Amino acid sequence: MGEKVQITASIVLYKENVEVLQKTINSFLNTSLAKKLYLIDNSPNDSLKKYADHPDIEYIFNNNNLGFGAAHNVVLKNINNNSEYHLILNPDVEFKPHVIPELITQLKKEKEVSMVSPRVVYPNGELQYTCRRYPSFFDLVIRVFRIFKNRIAYKEYRNQDLSKGFYPDFIHGCFMLFRTQSFVNLKGFDERYFLYMEDADICKRIDGAGSKKIYYPEEEIIHIHRKDSGKNIQLFFRHFISALKYFNKWGY
Repeated sequence: MGEKVQITASIVLYKENVEVLQKTINSFLNTSLAKKLYLIDNSPNDSLKKYADHPDIEYIFNNNNLGFGAAHNVVLKNINNNSEYHLILNPDVEFKPHVIPELITQLKKEKEVSMVSPRVVYPNGELQYTCRRYPSFFDLVIRVFRIFKNRIAYKEYRNQDLSKGFYPDFIHGCFMLFRTQSFVNLKGFDERYFLYMEDADICKRIDGAGSKKIYYPEEEIIHIHRKDSGKNIQLFFRHFISALKYFNKWGY
Protein backbone atom coordinates (compact mmCIF):
# COMPACT_ATOMS: atom_id res chain seq x y z
CA MET A 1 0.00 0.00 0.00
CA GLY A 2 2.91 2.36 0.56
CA GLU A 3 2.88 5.15 3.14
CA LYS A 4 0.79 4.52 6.25
CA VAL A 5 -2.36 6.61 6.54
CA GLN A 6 -4.55 7.50 9.50
CA ILE A 7 -7.74 6.10 8.01
CA THR A 8 -8.77 3.71 5.27
CA ALA A 9 -12.31 3.04 4.08
CA SER A 10 -13.96 0.48 1.87
CA ILE A 11 -17.15 0.77 -0.16
CA VAL A 12 -18.59 -2.29 -1.88
CA LEU A 13 -20.22 -1.44 -5.20
CA TYR A 14 -22.90 -3.20 -7.22
CA LYS A 15 -24.56 -1.32 -10.08
CA GLU A 16 -24.63 1.86 -8.01
CA ASN A 17 -26.52 5.07 -8.62
CA VAL A 18 -23.52 7.18 -9.58
CA GLU A 19 -24.94 10.47 -8.34
CA VAL A 20 -25.49 9.02 -4.86
CA LEU A 21 -22.15 7.21 -4.92
CA GLN A 22 -20.26 10.39 -5.81
CA LYS A 23 -21.68 12.13 -2.74
CA THR A 24 -20.44 9.28 -0.56
CA ILE A 25 -16.98 9.35 -2.14
CA ASN A 26 -16.76 13.13 -1.74
CA SER A 27 -17.84 12.90 1.90
CA PHE A 28 -14.89 10.66 2.66
CA LEU A 29 -12.36 12.53 0.52
CA ASN A 30 -13.31 15.82 2.21
CA THR A 31 -12.06 14.44 5.52
CA SER A 32 -8.90 16.31 6.54
CA LEU A 33 -6.85 13.23 7.42
CA ALA A 34 -4.28 11.11 5.62
CA LYS A 35 -6.57 8.60 3.96
CA LYS A 36 -7.14 5.87 1.42
CA LEU A 37 -10.46 4.78 -0.05
CA TYR A 38 -11.00 1.35 -1.59
CA LEU A 39 -13.82 0.99 -4.09
CA ILE A 40 -14.48 -2.74 -4.32
CA ASP A 41 -16.67 -3.50 -7.30
CA ASN A 42 -18.92 -6.57 -7.43
CA SER A 43 -20.69 -5.29 -10.55
CA PRO A 44 -20.84 -7.29 -13.81
CA ASN A 45 -18.49 -4.79 -15.51
CA ASP A 46 -16.02 -2.10 -14.47
CA SER A 47 -18.00 0.92 -15.70
CA LEU A 48 -17.72 2.47 -12.23
CA LYS A 49 -13.92 2.58 -12.45
CA LYS A 50 -13.98 6.14 -13.82
CA TYR A 51 -15.20 7.37 -10.42
CA ALA A 52 -11.95 6.19 -8.85
CA ASP A 53 -9.74 8.70 -10.66
CA HIS A 54 -8.19 10.21 -7.54
CA PRO A 55 -4.81 9.69 -5.83
CA ASP A 56 -6.51 8.68 -2.56
CA ILE A 57 -8.70 6.02 -4.22
CA GLU A 58 -7.86 2.47 -5.23
CA TYR A 59 -10.34 0.61 -7.42
CA ILE A 60 -10.64 -3.18 -7.17
CA PHE A 61 -12.78 -5.00 -9.72
CA ASN A 62 -13.77 -8.47 -8.58
CA ASN A 63 -15.34 -9.57 -11.88
CA ASN A 64 -17.80 -11.48 -9.69
CA ASN A 65 -20.39 -10.68 -7.04
CA LEU A 66 -18.61 -11.89 -3.90
CA GLY A 67 -21.23 -10.56 -1.52
CA PHE A 68 -20.96 -7.73 0.98
CA GLY A 69 -18.68 -9.18 3.66
CA ALA A 70 -16.35 -11.09 1.36
CA ALA A 71 -15.84 -8.00 -0.79
CA HIS A 72 -14.96 -5.83 2.22
CA ASN A 73 -12.52 -8.52 3.33
CA VAL A 74 -10.59 -8.19 0.05
CA VAL A 75 -8.64 -5.29 1.58
CA LEU A 76 -7.68 -6.95 4.88
CA LYS A 77 -4.09 -7.46 3.76
CA ASN A 78 -3.92 -3.93 2.34
CA ILE A 79 -4.96 -2.23 5.57
CA ASN A 80 -3.11 -4.43 8.06
CA ASN A 81 -0.40 -2.27 9.66
CA ASN A 82 -1.12 0.45 7.09
CA SER A 83 -3.85 2.46 8.81
CA GLU A 84 -4.97 3.23 12.34
CA TYR A 85 -8.70 3.17 11.61
CA HIS A 86 -10.85 1.51 8.98
CA LEU A 87 -14.33 2.58 7.93
CA ILE A 88 -16.95 0.20 6.53
CA LEU A 89 -19.06 2.54 4.42
CA ASN A 90 -22.22 2.05 2.37
CA PRO A 91 -22.42 3.68 -1.09
CA ASP A 92 -25.53 5.71 -0.12
CA VAL A 93 -24.20 7.73 2.82
CA GLU A 94 -23.37 11.42 3.16
CA PHE A 95 -21.62 13.24 6.01
CA LYS A 96 -19.71 16.39 6.96
CA PRO A 97 -15.87 16.57 7.04
CA HIS A 98 -15.69 16.75 10.84
CA VAL A 99 -17.59 13.49 11.45
CA ILE A 100 -14.72 11.02 11.07
CA PRO A 101 -12.17 13.05 13.12
CA GLU A 102 -14.69 13.43 15.95
CA LEU A 103 -15.49 9.72 15.95
CA ILE A 104 -11.77 8.92 16.03
CA THR A 105 -11.42 11.24 19.03
CA GLN A 106 -14.12 9.22 20.77
CA LEU A 107 -12.36 5.94 19.97
CA LYS A 108 -9.16 7.33 21.45
CA LYS A 109 -11.03 8.06 24.68
CA GLU A 110 -12.73 4.65 24.81
CA LYS A 111 -9.82 2.22 24.91
CA GLU A 112 -12.06 -0.84 25.35
CA VAL A 113 -14.13 0.00 22.23
CA SER A 114 -13.37 -1.62 18.86
CA MET A 115 -15.99 0.16 16.74
CA VAL A 116 -17.97 3.40 16.81
CA SER A 117 -21.03 4.41 14.81
CA PRO A 118 -22.84 7.79 14.66
CA ARG A 119 -26.48 8.81 14.69
CA VAL A 120 -28.03 7.93 11.33
CA VAL A 121 -30.92 9.80 9.72
CA TYR A 122 -32.90 9.58 6.49
CA PRO A 123 -32.54 12.45 3.99
CA ASN A 124 -35.65 14.05 5.55
CA GLY A 125 -33.97 14.10 8.97
CA GLU A 126 -35.97 11.23 10.47
CA LEU A 127 -33.97 9.02 12.82
CA GLN A 128 -32.97 5.53 11.69
CA TYR A 129 -32.99 2.99 14.50
CA THR A 130 -29.61 1.46 13.72
CA CYS A 131 -28.94 0.20 17.26
CA ARG A 132 -30.48 -3.19 17.97
CA ARG A 133 -30.60 -5.85 20.62
CA TYR A 134 -29.49 -9.21 19.29
CA PRO A 135 -32.39 -10.89 17.50
CA SER A 136 -34.05 -14.23 18.06
CA PHE A 137 -35.76 -16.23 15.35
CA PHE A 138 -39.06 -15.03 16.82
CA ASP A 139 -37.94 -11.43 16.22
CA LEU A 140 -37.30 -12.20 12.56
CA VAL A 141 -40.83 -13.54 12.21
CA ILE A 142 -42.52 -10.59 13.89
CA ARG A 143 -40.58 -8.10 11.77
CA VAL A 144 -41.67 -9.87 8.58
CA PHE A 145 -45.32 -9.79 9.63
CA ARG A 146 -45.05 -6.40 11.39
CA ILE A 147 -46.71 -7.60 14.56
CA PHE A 148 -45.93 -7.11 18.28
CA LYS A 149 -44.77 -3.54 17.71
CA ASN A 150 -43.82 -3.11 21.37
CA ARG A 151 -41.37 -5.97 21.01
CA ILE A 152 -39.89 -4.40 17.88
CA ALA A 153 -39.55 -1.05 19.67
CA TYR A 154 -37.79 -2.75 22.59
CA LYS A 155 -35.36 -4.49 20.22
CA GLU A 156 -34.57 -1.09 18.64
CA TYR A 157 -33.85 0.57 22.01
CA ARG A 158 -36.75 2.97 21.52
CA ASN A 159 -37.39 2.80 25.26
CA GLN A 160 -34.27 4.86 26.03
CA ASP A 161 -32.85 8.28 25.20
CA LEU A 162 -31.08 7.81 21.86
CA SER A 163 -29.66 11.31 22.00
CA LYS A 164 -27.09 9.90 24.44
CA GLY A 165 -24.31 7.47 23.61
CA PHE A 166 -24.31 3.88 24.87
CA TYR A 167 -23.04 0.39 24.12
CA PRO A 168 -25.71 -1.49 22.11
CA ASP A 169 -25.69 -5.19 21.25
CA PHE A 170 -25.15 -4.45 17.58
CA ILE A 171 -25.28 -1.58 15.12
CA HIS A 172 -26.37 -1.73 11.51
CA GLY A 173 -23.47 -1.73 9.10
CA CYS A 174 -23.89 1.37 6.90
CA PHE A 175 -21.10 3.23 8.75
CA MET A 176 -18.87 1.21 11.08
CA LEU A 177 -15.60 2.87 12.13
CA PHE A 178 -13.16 0.27 13.49
CA ARG A 179 -9.73 0.37 14.94
CA THR A 180 -7.99 -1.25 11.98
CA GLN A 181 -6.22 -3.83 14.09
CA SER A 182 -9.49 -4.87 15.71
CA PHE A 183 -11.10 -5.42 12.31
CA VAL A 184 -8.05 -7.36 11.09
CA ASN A 185 -7.87 -9.46 14.26
CA LEU A 186 -11.54 -10.40 13.75
CA LYS A 187 -10.61 -11.43 10.18
CA GLY A 188 -13.26 -9.07 8.90
CA PHE A 189 -16.76 -10.27 8.19
CA ASP A 190 -17.88 -13.89 8.21
CA GLU A 191 -18.07 -14.66 4.50
CA ARG A 192 -20.81 -17.26 4.95
CA TYR A 193 -23.26 -14.35 4.82
CA PHE A 194 -23.65 -13.17 1.25
CA LEU A 195 -25.74 -10.18 2.30
CA TYR A 196 -27.42 -9.22 5.61
CA MET A 197 -26.66 -10.28 9.21
CA GLU A 198 -22.90 -9.88 8.84
CA ASP A 199 -23.10 -6.73 10.98
CA ALA A 200 -24.85 -8.53 13.85
CA ASP A 201 -22.37 -11.40 13.52
CA ILE A 202 -19.26 -9.22 13.71
CA CYS A 203 -20.70 -7.44 16.75
CA LYS A 204 -21.15 -10.84 18.43
CA ARG A 205 -17.49 -11.56 17.71
CA ILE A 206 -16.46 -8.19 19.12
CA ASP A 207 -18.20 -9.26 22.33
CA GLY A 208 -16.32 -12.56 22.22
CA ALA A 209 -13.03 -10.66 21.94
CA GLY A 210 -13.85 -8.81 25.17
CA SER A 211 -14.43 -5.48 23.46
CA LYS A 212 -17.37 -3.11 22.89
CA LYS A 213 -19.24 -1.13 20.25
CA ILE A 214 -20.36 2.43 20.93
CA TYR A 215 -23.21 4.45 19.47
CA TYR A 216 -22.14 8.09 19.42
CA PRO A 217 -25.06 10.36 18.44
CA GLU A 218 -23.08 13.58 18.84
CA GLU A 219 -22.13 13.03 15.18
CA GLU A 220 -24.67 12.44 12.42
CA ILE A 221 -24.72 11.01 8.91
CA ILE A 222 -27.41 10.75 6.22
CA HIS A 223 -28.25 7.29 4.87
CA ILE A 224 -30.77 6.69 2.10
CA HIS A 225 -31.44 3.11 3.32
CA ARG A 226 -33.66 1.67 0.61
CA LYS A 227 -34.85 -1.36 2.64
CA ASP A 228 -34.54 -3.46 -0.50
CA SER A 229 -35.17 -6.81 1.16
CA GLY A 230 -38.73 -5.72 1.91
CA LYS A 231 -39.40 -4.90 -1.73
CA ASN A 232 -37.41 -7.45 -3.72
CA ILE A 233 -38.31 -11.14 -3.34
CA GLN A 234 -34.78 -12.31 -4.22
CA LEU A 235 -33.23 -10.03 -1.59
CA PHE A 236 -35.88 -11.09 0.91
CA PHE A 237 -34.78 -14.71 0.50
CA ARG A 238 -31.11 -13.68 0.79
CA HIS A 239 -32.00 -11.96 4.06
CA PHE A 240 -33.91 -15.02 5.27
CA ILE A 241 -31.05 -17.40 4.37
CA SER A 242 -28.52 -15.17 6.13
CA ALA A 243 -30.76 -15.13 9.19
CA LEU A 244 -30.88 -18.93 9.25
CA LYS A 245 -27.08 -19.05 9.05
CA TYR A 246 -26.85 -16.54 11.89
CA PHE A 247 -29.20 -18.49 14.17
CA ASN A 248 -27.53 -21.79 13.33
CA LYS A 249 -24.23 -20.23 14.39
CA TRP A 250 -25.35 -18.30 17.48
CA GLY A 251 -28.56 -20.06 18.54
CA TYR A 252 -32.23 -19.36 18.00
